[in-house]
Amino acid sequence: MKYDVIVIGGGPSGLMASIAAGENGSKVLLLDKGNKLGRKLAISGGGRCNVTNRLPIDEIVKHIPGNGRFLYSAFSIFNNEDIIRFFEDLGIELKEEDHGRMFPVSDRAQSVVDALLDKLSKLNVEIRTNTAVKDICYANGCVESVELMTGEKLPTSAVVVAVGGKSVPQTGSTGDGFPWAEKAGHTISELFPTEVPVTSNEPFIKDKLLQGLSLRDVAVSVLNPKGKAIITHQMDMIFTHFGISGPAVLRCSQFVVKAMKKWNLKEVLMSIDALPDYNEEELFQKIMKIIKEEPKKVIKNSLKGLVPERYLLFLLEFNQIDVNTQGGTISTELIRKFVKSCKQFQFHVNGTLPLEKAFVTGGGVSVKEIEPKTMASKLMHGLYFCGEVLDIYGYTGGYNITSALVTGRLAGMNAALK
Repeated sequence: MKYDVIVIGGGPSGLMASIAAGENGSKVLLLDKGNKLGRKLAISGGGRCNVTNRLPIDEIVKHIPGNGRFLYSAFSIFNNEDIIRFFEDLGIELKEEDHGRMFPVSDRAQSVVDALLDKLSKLNVEIRTNTAVKDICYANGCVESVELMTGEKLPTSAVVVAVGGKSVPQTGSTGDGFPWAEKAGHTISELFPTEVPVTSNEPFIKDKLLQGLSLRDVAVSVLNPKGKAIITHQMDMIFTHFGISGPAVLRCSQFVVKAMKKWNLKEVLMSIDALPDYNEEELFQKIMKIIKEEPKKVIKNSLKGLVPERYLLFLLEFNQIDVNTQGGTISTELIRKFVKSCKQFQFHVNGTLPLEKAFVTGGGVSVKEIEPKTMASKLMHGLYFCGEVLDIYGYTGGYNITSALVTGRLAGMNAALK
């Protein structure tokens, strides 16, 4: 039997591609090597499924630092508001949370997966799980068939590759699509972890002095060799037994990887501004005023509440200030040093956790070789790519799933139209 469209991969982009192809009247086969579809969706957003983000398109593109601009053409055809309407038409009521993140009212990712599976069923999309693909066969510059690990060959004129990258491998994303892309002549940009915790060998990390401490709404920066910020993100962070993590750190992680590669560094400097609402002089004056009002009060009590207590004690000791010293006896020079470390506590990091531990894969099939309005390969007729297999990567917060759903929609629709 010949299928009009074969979609490989049952993640967000593959499910959307299968639905789009089915809605355009194609005979569609969806293949997934796992035992169930939508595994990545089911664990996304902490199990609540952050289906998209409602920020304006320009803002969404800014939040996809890895080739987000490539998506402008796609967004002109199908965008985040279309994603919201799509899910609402499936009966999934959505709600908007902080920073434009959209979640199902049910707070259950599985309800989103179930709605997508129900839609596939209504469109008579054939689904085969536990079915691993060995190869995509090409002939005369066109897609010819899909070969399964069993040796079975499935003839088709269009294949959508939606197998993901290499992050979160427990969901089935193990990089299967890259050899098929290379066989068709595509360039694979080097893969690297993004949205991943950062590692450090600093003594205070090794000694677990701050392990488990969360800092709220701090500005975390990655610095270049001259000490200038490459990127800064103001969000929450946490110290761990191996380094640092939390939203601000995850967003900075790709810039750590890129800086190490660009300047051939073994370590990169990062900086924490614990009080981003003050400049250094304002903070100095504020602390001097507190000390002058009660000069006999011990410094750790005078400054209580300025930053979390463990961090306060750490920074005081870091600057050789006895935490039980009366504030009025501390030199202005030491106070200035303390203020500086509140505003820019610098430390070395030496990389990130591996790609398998990352939320998102950086790198992938080069977007220069993909038609931006159709997701079609410029090198092989009938071949389409969507989702994380492409060299498109964003921050967490609904941006990657938006990219996956939009590229999936276009790939499935155009594979069917072909």
